[in-house]
Amino acid sequence: MLTDRKTIVPTFSGGTLDRADQVRVNPDKLRAAMMNPRARLLKLDGLNPVFDDYGDLAWGAAYEASPENDLLLLGIDNDTSFFAELNGAGDSVPVANPALWQSLGSLPADQAAIYATARSLVDWHARHQFCAQCGQPTQSRKGGWARLCDRDSGGCGAEHFPRTDPVAIMLSECEGKVLLGRQPRFPPKRFSALAGFLEPGESIEGCVKRELFEEAGIKVRDVRYVASQPWPFPSSLMIACTSITDDPTLTLDEEEIEEAAWFSLDEVRAAMAGDPDAPFIAPPPFAIAHDLLRHWLDGKEE
Repeated sequence: MLTDRKTIVPTFSGGTLDRADQVRVNPDKLRAAMMNPRARLLKLDGLNPVFDDYGDLAWGAAYEASPENDLLLLGIDNDTSFFAELNGAGDSVPVANPALWQSLGSLPADQAAIYATARSLVDWHARHQFCAQCGQPTQSRKGGWARLCDRDSGGCGAEHFPRTDPVAIMLSECEGKVLLGRQPRFPPKRFSALAGFLEPGESIEGCVKRELFEEAGIKVRDVRYVASQPWPFPSSLMIACTSITDDPTLTLDEEEIEEAAWFSLDEVRAAMAGDPDAPFIAPPPFAIAHDLLRHWLDGKEE
Protein backbone atom coordinates (compact mmCIF):
# COMPACT_ATOMS: atom_id res chain seq x y z
CA MET A 1 0.00 0.00 0.00
CA LEU A 2 2.99 2.32 -0.18
CA THR A 3 3.54 5.12 -2.64
CA ASP A 4 6.93 5.97 -4.14
CA ARG A 5 6.15 9.50 -5.28
CA LYS A 6 7.53 12.64 -3.65
CA THR A 7 7.14 12.92 0.11
CA ILE A 8 4.01 14.71 1.30
CA VAL A 9 4.02 16.54 4.64
CA PRO A 10 0.44 17.69 5.28
CA THR A 11 -0.42 20.53 7.63
CA PHE A 12 -0.35 19.52 11.34
CA SER A 13 2.09 16.66 10.67
CA GLY A 14 5.43 18.51 10.83
CA GLY A 15 6.10 18.17 14.55
CA THR A 16 9.67 18.54 15.78
CA LEU A 17 9.29 18.50 19.58
CA ASP A 18 10.50 15.52 21.59
CA ARG A 19 7.28 14.28 23.23
CA ALA A 20 9.43 13.09 26.13
CA ASP A 21 7.53 10.08 27.39
CA GLN A 22 10.32 9.46 29.91
CA VAL A 23 9.47 12.83 31.48
CA ARG A 24 5.69 12.42 31.36
CA VAL A 25 5.78 9.25 33.46
CA ASN A 26 8.32 10.50 36.03
CA PRO A 27 6.78 12.96 38.51
CA ASP A 28 10.16 14.38 39.55
CA LYS A 29 11.29 15.00 35.98
CA LEU A 30 7.90 16.46 35.09
CA ARG A 31 8.01 18.82 38.06
CA ALA A 32 11.51 19.93 37.10
CA ALA A 33 10.37 20.63 33.55
CA MET A 34 7.49 22.74 34.86
CA MET A 35 9.76 24.67 37.24
CA ASN A 36 12.41 25.35 34.61
CA PRO A 37 12.50 29.15 34.10
CA ARG A 38 12.67 28.55 30.34
CA ALA A 39 9.41 26.57 30.31
CA ARG A 40 6.87 28.05 27.91
CA LEU A 41 3.06 28.11 27.99
CA LEU A 42 1.00 28.06 24.79
CA LYS A 43 -1.66 30.76 24.80
CA LEU A 44 -5.12 29.51 23.87
CA ASP A 45 -8.51 31.19 23.71
CA GLY A 46 -10.63 28.19 24.65
CA LEU A 47 -9.58 25.74 21.96
CA ASN A 48 -8.50 28.39 19.50
CA PRO A 49 -4.92 29.57 18.97
CA VAL A 50 -3.71 33.00 20.00
CA PHE A 51 -1.32 34.63 17.54
CA ASP A 52 1.44 37.14 18.17
CA ASP A 53 2.12 40.26 16.09
CA TYR A 54 4.01 38.17 13.53
CA GLY A 55 1.21 35.65 13.00
CA ASP A 56 3.00 32.91 14.95
CA LEU A 57 1.64 31.02 17.94
CA ALA A 58 1.75 33.20 21.06
CA TRP A 59 3.62 31.93 24.12
CA GLY A 60 3.97 32.99 27.72
CA ALA A 61 5.98 31.72 30.66
CA ALA A 62 4.82 28.50 32.28
CA TYR A 63 4.50 30.23 35.66
CA GLU A 64 1.69 32.34 34.17
CA ALA A 65 -0.60 29.29 34.16
CA SER A 66 -3.57 29.34 36.51
CA PRO A 67 -2.87 27.28 39.65
CA GLU A 68 -6.35 25.78 39.20
CA ASN A 69 -5.46 24.16 35.88
CA ASP A 70 -3.34 21.10 35.20
CA LEU A 71 -0.63 21.40 32.57
CA LEU A 72 -0.18 19.38 29.42
CA LEU A 73 3.41 18.65 28.42
CA LEU A 74 3.51 19.26 24.67
CA GLY A 75 7.18 18.35 24.38
CA ILE A 76 10.75 19.41 24.94
CA ASP A 77 13.31 21.06 22.66
CA ASN A 78 16.84 21.02 24.10
CA ASP A 79 16.40 22.50 27.59
CA THR A 80 13.06 24.21 26.94
CA SER A 81 9.79 22.49 27.79
CA PHE A 82 6.47 23.50 26.24
CA PHE A 83 3.09 23.29 27.97
CA ALA A 84 -0.58 24.11 27.51
CA GLU A 85 -3.24 24.56 30.18
CA LEU A 86 -5.97 21.96 30.51
CA ASN A 87 -8.55 24.69 30.90
CA GLY A 88 -11.71 22.62 30.41
CA ALA A 89 -12.66 24.72 27.39
CA GLY A 90 -15.35 23.66 24.97
CA ASP A 91 -15.38 24.42 21.26
CA SER A 92 -16.80 27.93 21.20
CA VAL A 93 -16.06 28.62 17.53
CA PRO A 94 -17.41 26.42 14.71
CA VAL A 95 -14.84 24.21 13.00
CA ALA A 96 -15.69 25.73 9.60
CA ASN A 97 -14.30 29.14 10.54
CA PRO A 98 -12.70 30.98 7.57
CA ALA A 99 -10.58 33.28 9.74
CA LEU A 100 -9.18 30.34 11.71
CA TRP A 101 -8.51 28.37 8.51
CA GLN A 102 -6.59 31.28 7.00
CA SER A 103 -4.47 31.71 10.12
CA LEU A 104 -3.70 28.01 10.43
CA GLY A 105 -2.79 27.80 6.75
CA SER A 106 -0.02 30.36 7.23
CA LEU A 107 1.59 28.74 10.29
CA PRO A 108 4.99 27.04 9.91
CA ALA A 109 4.72 23.25 9.95
CA ASP A 110 6.21 22.79 13.42
CA GLN A 111 3.85 25.35 14.97
CA ALA A 112 0.80 23.86 13.27
CA ALA A 113 1.76 20.46 14.71
CA ILE A 114 2.08 21.93 18.21
CA TYR A 115 -1.35 23.51 17.96
CA ALA A 116 -2.90 20.28 16.65
CA THR A 117 -1.51 18.36 19.64
CA ALA A 118 -2.67 20.97 22.13
CA ARG A 119 -6.14 21.35 20.68
CA SER A 120 -6.84 17.63 20.49
CA LEU A 121 -5.67 16.95 24.04
CA VAL A 122 -7.25 19.97 25.71
CA ASP A 123 -10.53 19.01 24.06
CA TRP A 124 -10.13 15.35 25.06
CA HIS A 125 -9.64 16.27 28.71
CA ALA A 126 -12.70 18.55 28.62
CA ARG A 127 -14.82 15.67 27.30
CA HIS A 128 -13.47 12.94 29.60
CA GLN A 129 -13.95 14.31 33.08
CA PHE A 130 -15.65 11.10 34.23
CA CYS A 131 -14.66 7.46 34.07
CA ALA A 132 -16.28 5.49 31.24
CA GLN A 133 -16.13 2.38 33.45
CA CYS A 134 -17.66 3.51 36.73
CA GLY A 135 -18.71 7.13 36.23
CA GLN A 136 -16.51 8.63 38.94
CA PRO A 137 -14.49 11.83 38.29
CA THR A 138 -11.04 11.39 36.75
CA GLN A 139 -7.82 13.36 37.18
CA SER A 140 -5.08 14.27 34.74
CA ARG A 141 -1.93 12.19 34.92
CA LYS A 142 1.36 11.72 33.04
CA GLY A 143 1.75 15.33 32.02
CA GLY A 144 -1.73 15.44 30.52
CA TRP A 145 -1.36 12.25 28.47
CA ALA A 146 -3.68 10.14 30.63
CA ARG A 147 -6.58 10.39 33.09
CA LEU A 148 -6.94 8.25 36.18
CA CYS A 149 -10.04 7.13 38.01
CA ASP A 150 -8.35 7.27 41.40
CA ARG A 151 -9.15 4.46 43.87
CA ASP A 152 -8.24 6.79 46.77
CA SER A 153 -11.10 9.06 45.69
CA GLY A 154 -13.62 6.23 45.39
CA GLY A 155 -12.93 5.34 41.76
CA CYS A 156 -12.26 2.01 40.12
CA GLY A 157 -8.60 2.64 39.25
CA ALA A 158 -9.10 2.61 35.47
CA GLU A 159 -6.58 4.58 33.43
CA HIS A 160 -7.78 6.33 30.27
CA PHE A 161 -5.63 7.49 27.36
CA PRO A 162 -6.33 9.89 24.48
CA ARG A 163 -7.58 8.20 21.33
CA THR A 164 -7.37 9.12 17.66
CA ASP A 165 -10.19 8.24 15.27
CA PRO A 166 -8.87 6.90 11.93
CA VAL A 167 -10.56 8.25 8.80
CA ALA A 168 -9.94 7.08 5.24
CA ILE A 169 -10.03 9.91 2.70
CA MET A 170 -9.76 8.77 -0.87
CA LEU A 171 -9.76 9.45 -4.57
CA SER A 172 -10.96 7.01 -7.17
CA GLU A 173 -9.85 7.21 -10.79
CA CYS A 174 -11.67 6.00 -13.87
CA GLU A 175 -10.67 6.58 -17.48
CA GLY A 176 -8.27 9.39 -16.54
CA LYS A 177 -10.78 11.27 -14.37
CA VAL A 178 -11.01 11.53 -10.59
CA LEU A 179 -14.08 11.38 -8.36
CA LEU A 180 -14.87 14.29 -6.02
CA GLY A 181 -17.98 15.10 -4.02
CA ARG A 182 -19.81 17.82 -2.12
CA GLN A 183 -21.33 17.45 1.30
CA PRO A 184 -24.38 19.62 2.04
CA ARG A 185 -22.37 21.71 4.52
CA PHE A 186 -19.75 22.67 1.93
CA PRO A 187 -19.81 26.15 0.34
CA PRO A 188 -21.15 26.29 -3.24
CA LYS A 189 -18.83 24.67 -5.80
CA ARG A 190 -16.48 23.31 -3.09
CA PHE A 191 -15.60 19.71 -3.91
CA SER A 192 -13.30 17.37 -2.04
CA ALA A 193 -12.25 13.75 -1.71
CA LEU A 194 -14.77 11.39 -0.16
CA ALA A 195 -14.04 10.21 3.37
CA GLY A 196 -15.32 8.01 6.17
CA PHE A 197 -14.36 6.56 9.56
CA LEU A 198 -12.75 3.15 9.79
CA GLU A 199 -14.97 0.68 11.58
CA PRO A 200 -13.87 -1.95 14.14
CA GLY A 201 -12.37 -5.01 12.51
CA GLU A 202 -11.79 -3.16 9.21
CA SER A 203 -8.58 -2.56 7.29
CA ILE A 204 -7.75 0.72 5.58
CA GLU A 205 -8.26 -0.93 2.20
CA GLY A 206 -11.58 -2.34 3.34
CA CYS A 207 -12.74 1.07 4.55
CA VAL A 208 -11.85 2.73 1.24
CA LYS A 209 -13.80 0.11 -0.70
CA ARG A 210 -16.79 0.22 1.64
CA GLU A 211 -17.05 4.00 1.84
CA LEU A 212 -16.79 4.52 -1.92
CA PHE A 213 -19.47 1.90 -2.48
CA GLU A 214 -21.75 3.29 0.23
CA GLU A 215 -21.38 6.95 -0.72
CA ALA A 216 -20.94 6.75 -4.49
CA GLY A 217 -22.03 3.25 -5.49
CA ILE A 218 -18.70 2.33 -7.12
CA LYS A 219 -16.57 -0.78 -6.63
CA VAL A 220 -12.84 -0.05 -6.52
CA ARG A 221 -9.55 -1.94 -6.63
CA ASP A 222 -5.82 -1.24 -6.30
CA VAL A 223 -6.08 0.82 -3.11
CA ARG A 224 -2.83 2.69 -2.46
CA TYR A 225 -1.75 4.61 0.64
CA VAL A 226 -0.45 8.15 0.01
CA ALA A 227 0.00 10.03 3.32
CA SER A 228 -1.63 10.73 6.68
CA GLN A 229 -2.57 13.84 8.60
CA PRO A 230 -3.49 14.43 12.25
CA TRP A 231 -6.73 16.42 12.16
CA PRO A 232 -7.48 18.08 15.51
CA PHE A 233 -11.20 18.78 15.00
CA PRO A 234 -11.53 17.12 17.41
CA SER A 235 -9.01 14.27 17.04
CA SER A 236 -8.78 12.22 13.84
CA LEU A 237 -6.07 10.70 11.70
CA MET A 238 -6.82 11.29 8.03
CA ILE A 239 -5.43 8.40 5.95
CA ALA A 240 -5.20 9.47 2.31
CA CYS A 241 -5.51 6.81 -0.38
CA THR A 242 -6.11 6.39 -4.10
CA SER A 243 -8.00 3.65 -5.92
CA ILE A 244 -9.21 2.58 -9.35
CA THR A 245 -12.70 1.73 -10.62
CA ASP A 246 -13.67 0.27 -13.98
CA ASP A 247 -17.28 1.55 -13.95
CA PRO A 248 -17.91 5.31 -13.50
CA THR A 249 -21.66 4.93 -12.84
CA LEU A 250 -22.54 6.77 -9.62
CA THR A 251 -25.30 6.02 -7.13
CA LEU A 252 -25.07 8.61 -4.36
CA ASP A 253 -25.98 8.37 -0.70
CA GLU A 254 -27.86 11.66 -0.75
CA GLU A 255 -27.79 12.00 3.04
CA GLU A 256 -23.99 12.16 2.92
CA ILE A 257 -23.19 13.50 -0.55
CA GLU A 258 -25.14 16.32 -2.17
CA GLU A 259 -23.45 15.92 -5.53
CA ALA A 260 -20.43 14.14 -7.02
CA ALA A 261 -18.74 14.12 -10.40
CA TRP A 262 -15.74 12.86 -12.34
CA PHE A 263 -13.22 15.61 -13.13
CA SER A 264 -10.55 15.58 -15.82
CA LEU A 265 -6.87 16.38 -15.41
CA ASP A 266 -7.34 19.85 -16.91
CA GLU A 267 -10.33 20.58 -14.66
CA VAL A 268 -8.43 19.54 -11.52
CA ARG A 269 -5.38 21.51 -12.61
CA ALA A 270 -7.51 24.64 -13.13
CA ALA A 271 -9.19 24.29 -9.73
CA MET A 272 -5.88 23.77 -7.94
CA ALA A 273 -4.53 26.90 -9.63
CA GLY A 274 -7.50 28.92 -8.35
CA ASP A 275 -8.88 29.58 -11.84
CA PRO A 276 -12.27 31.34 -11.39
CA ASP A 277 -13.57 29.50 -14.45
CA ALA A 278 -12.74 26.06 -13.02
CA PRO A 279 -15.77 23.80 -12.57
CA PHE A 280 -15.15 23.46 -8.83
CA ILE A 281 -13.27 25.06 -5.92
CA ALA A 282 -10.42 22.91 -4.64
CA PRO A 283 -10.00 21.95 -0.97
CA PRO A 284 -7.95 24.49 1.06
CA PRO A 285 -4.18 23.91 1.14
CA PHE A 286 -4.09 22.85 4.82
CA ALA A 287 -6.49 19.95 4.14
CA ILE A 288 -4.98 16.61 3.12
CA ALA A 289 -7.54 16.42 0.31
CA HIS A 290 -5.53 19.21 -1.32
CA ASP A 291 -2.32 17.19 -0.97
CA LEU A 292 -4.11 14.15 -2.35
CA LEU A 293 -5.18 16.02 -5.47
CA ARG A 294 -1.66 17.43 -5.89
CA HIS A 295 -0.29 13.89 -5.61
CA TRP A 296 -2.72 12.73 -8.29
CA LEU A 297 -1.74 15.60 -10.60
CA ASP A 298 1.97 14.97 -10.06
CA GLY A 299 1.47 11.33 -10.99
CA LYS A 300 -0.20 12.31 -14.25
CA GLU A 301 2.52 14.81 -15.14
CA GLU A 302 5.53 12.53 -14.46
